[in-house]
Amino acid sequence: MDVVVLIGRILFVLLFFGSAMGHFTQTASMTEYAKSRGVPAASVAVVVGGILQVLGGLSVLLGVWADLGALLLVVFLVPTAVLMHAFWNETEAQAKQMEQVQFLKDMSLAGASLMLFGFVTGTEDLGLMITGPLFSL
Repeated sequence: MDVVVLIGRILFVLLFFGSAMGHFTQTASMTEYAKSRGVPAASVAVVVGGILQVLGGLSVLLGVWADLGALLLVVFLVPTAVLMHAFWNETEAQAKQMEQVQFLKDMSLAGASLMLFGFVTGTEDLGLMITGPLFSL
């Protein structure tokens, strides 16, 4: 079971590392897009979003306070879903559908992150983790 959970953690964080790379290598274009979606302090938001993804992803991947890492990912995902993928504001059908898919993806990943938080904080023997949970519930 430990190996299955480790493989799941590896697969889970791949998306965040790829996205963070875009936040750091395409900062200008991502900032312009965030501005077009009405994100306040867009340039700061882009960089902070990348940092949250790297820190949260590394924490989950390595098993170093993975509960905190999972919460960092939630902190990134929920505002991103609401601010960047507000499908309810779209008038064109195809754009609305595309934004709804992205919104649901981000919210689903936030839900998975919350489940991971619960799993890490509520399981005695985590296996293949460097540290135990930071929080205890």
